[in-house]
Amino acid sequence: MKFIFPQNYRFHTKLFGMLDYPTAFFNFIWWCIIFIITKIFLVDLLTKIIIFIITCFPIFLISLFGFQQENILYVLYYLFIFLKSHKIYLYKKS
Repeated sequence: MKFIFPQNYRFHTKLFGMLDYPTAFFNFIWWCIIFIITKIFLVDLLTKIIIFIITCFPIFLISLFGFQQENILYVLYYLFIFLKSHKIYLYKKS
């Protein structure tokens, strides 16, 4: 069976067919940071689990379903640029 791909088709390798590798790597690093922080500062296991779910699950969902499969690192970069120079985008002509 042969597949014919158009020349303008952009093929991206993805982890499990859903996440691109930089986003999966970013999620893994974020999970490790939150795990280390909760391991150092918190004692109760239930509190650790709740903090881990509250901080990691929304970012995972945004990276999985949000922004039309855009890389989350690019999205964070664009948000940072917007927050740094929001007056440029909200300028009103007189």
